[in-house]
Amino acid sequence: MTFGTRVHAALRERGPLCAGIDPHAALLRDWGLDDSVEGLERFALGATEALAPEVAVVKPQSAFYERFGSRGVAVLERVIATAREAGALVLLDVKRGDIGSTSQAYAEAYLDPASPIAADAITVSPFLGFGSLDPFVETARKHDAGVFVLARTSNKEAPEVQAARVDDGRSVTGTILDHLRALNAGAEPLGSFGAVVGATVGDTGEDFAVNGPLLAPGYGAQGGAAADLRRIFGAALPAVLPSSSRELLRVGPDATAMRDAARRTNDQLRALFA
Repeated sequence: MTFGTRVHAALRERGPLCAGIDPHAALLRDWGLDDSVEGLERFALGATEALAPEVAVVKPQSAFYERFGSRGVAVLERVIATAREAGALVLLDVKRGDIGSTSQAYAEAYLDPASPIAADAITVSPFLGFGSLDPFVETARKHDAGVFVLARTSNKEAPEVQAARVDDGRSVTGTILDHLRALNAGAEPLGSFGAVVGATVGDTGEDFAVNGPLLAPGYGAQGGAAADLRRIFGAALPAVLPSSSRELLRVGPDATAMRDAARRTNDQLRALFA
């Protein structure tokens, strides 16, 4: 079963919410934990055990685990396994982007089931040229995995690259979206190659429908609201995965409070998407 098919089914079964498992040092302190591997483990596994049964997709941000070295990556492996055991898809937020054999090595690390840190899908950067993503695309196809490509992000520096125009007048974002449409052409019910579009981007004039899933980070505590999702995505809204991290994690370490927050957010999103 392709990733596009799996994520389409998960959205309908569990709702559109994507839960970020991002162990910021400040959040560890808020939970009364040390900024240590032991604190990371208690935080990340506690959050995953609470949220993974409630949401379609769990999204760990790899950097917050990598900063603790090999022991932190070992915690990430456990987070991935725990989320899958609870029935959630795992989107590993790594934003990798390189060329040739290096891209292939990254793809095998994150998308080949033989790897201990393999996920259902990953985030990647296309800004070395979309063709540099070919190893990720081919490895995803081989293993029925997914790839989410940065297209229009919310950081203030993004427009200098993403809104720039190429020779034919399209924006860089527009060329990325066109590549994704080509990759997803004819896929049913949904393609496996998605775009990352910030939930707080301004009016871009872009059509984000790519026949694939759309990750919208920044929903909730980072400022993205229901009205923003309608404005940004329009008719593509049913394919959107609004991602929230702090909105859910700041009510921890109480597992019931985190579950309740996820359920409330999912109910709000279901009403919006209806």
